[in-house]
Amino acid sequence: MTDATLSEALKEAYASAPSDVTILHTLELRHPTFFDDDGNPTAIRVVRDNISHFCTLEDTAPLDAGKTVEFIAMAFDLQLPPVETVPVPEITLTLDNVSTEIIQYLDNAIETQDMIEMTYRPYLSDDKSCPQMNPPITLVITDIQVDVLKITATARMMDIGNKSFPAENYTVSKYPGLSR
Repeated sequence: MTDATLSEALKEAYASAPSDVTILHTLELRHPTFFDDDGNPTAIRVVRDNISHFCTLEDTAPLDAGKTVEFIAMAFDLQLPPVETVPVPEITLTLDNVSTEIIQYLDNAIETQDMIEMTYRPYLSDDKSCPQMNPPITLVITDIQVDVLKITATARMMDIGNKSFPAENYTVSKYPGLSR
């Protein structure tokens, strides 16, 4: 089954593997506790390459939409979920040689109930003006192990089957008519 979210340029790069164009696999990790030194919300952004790259995010990105941001070079491994109808696709991610800064961000995130969101965006080395997948894949990290050498995480698509509907909580303070 073909993936309709991939751009024609990315499909061509996968099919022909030109020697002068590389596929840049990027990850973005977001959490409400991730802040930069100035107190602004930030994300951990890495690219699977030996040098860092500046790439432009899509206009619908949850953080820094439409802006050009830096993806730091880091060794990581992930296997994308298959393009099929499984209940909740799941992947395993491994980040090697993580910095103490990333571990500090993760330590802050573990102390809360909020989930870490992860977005995968492929770019082409000759066109970093937008991701070559629309929309990019966004997953939620459900399990994470950190040691001195690497981070191993399990991520899955949002489990909408277990989400309450409607997603609004009817409380007495919001709807006084419920009180008798």
